Amino acid sequence: MMYPLVRELAVDGVPVTVTCRVLGFSRQAFYAWDANPVSDRDWDDAHLVNAILDVHGDDPEFGYRFIADELAADPGVVDASENRIWRLCRENGVASVISKRTGSGKTPGPAVHDDHVQRQFTAEAPNRLWLTDITEHRTAEGKLYLCAVKDCYSNRIVGYSIDSRMKASLAVAALVMAIQRRHPSPGLVVHSDRGSQFRSKAYTRLLRDHHLVGSMGRVASAADNAAMESFFSLLQVNVLNRHRWDSRDQLRLAIVSWIERTYHRRRRQRALGKLTPVEFETIYPAAHAA
Repeated sequence: MMYPLVRELAVDGVPVTVTCRVLGFSRQAFYAWDANPVSDRDWDDAHLVNAILDVHGDDPEFGYRFIADELAADPGVVDASENRIWRLCRENGVASVISKRTGSGKTPGPAVHDDHVQRQFTAEAPNRLWLTDITEHRTAEGKLYLCAVKDCYSNRIVGYSIDSRMKASLAVAALVMAIQRRHPSPGLVVHSDRGSQFRSKAYTRLLRDHHLVGSMGRVASAADNAAMESFFSLLQVNVLNRHRWDSRDQLRLAIVSWIERTYHRRRRQRALGKLTPVEFETIYPAAHAA
């Protein structure tokens, strides 16, 4: 990294011998680099590393095989074998967060946001505080993952996404749906756990672009997102555990139907004065305005 500096100083009149002596390497090493500064393979490797870091930043659970698949589908990235991707991942410390688990527990990464909620799961108006989390359930075809976004004002599920893979895009799609439905004002707090999906670059960029405030609970503390866990418990009892699901599509339809028809429009909640979330959002803003 110092060799380009030697060249720049030489242009300004500083002798190569003096610069090499001060920086601690020989003139011969500099001249060897100067004759062939960067090989074509090194240049390609540098671009591959940048692409690897971008993919891994968006989905930290991806190992080198998934990264290789993602890069192979990108026409803007140079062709590279799986072994080459593995070598570059090893040299640059890129590894799936799942492969780094110790024991039977999950090791969450560091928080990228402070906890702005402190277990106070209430809001005085819509779109002041949203909670989000991810749950999973097995089907005969494999697991299905649901990411939901809940408004603490009315307990309404304002956004959700369902997929067969628990990628960062799952959390991003749920938040995008909530933003498009509700058009929140800047300053809305979005609270989650420390899952890699909510720490990804794509998710934090989405928060920043819409001027939303990220918030995260502590490690291994379900109570820090208890209000979201209560919704998933209802979903578990009323939908997930009621049948053996033969396909992901079958379970997907059941989840969406329960959220939009039963939970939003038929299930009355005592915390809302025995109103449904839709009724509560319809009645209380009008009464408050009056």
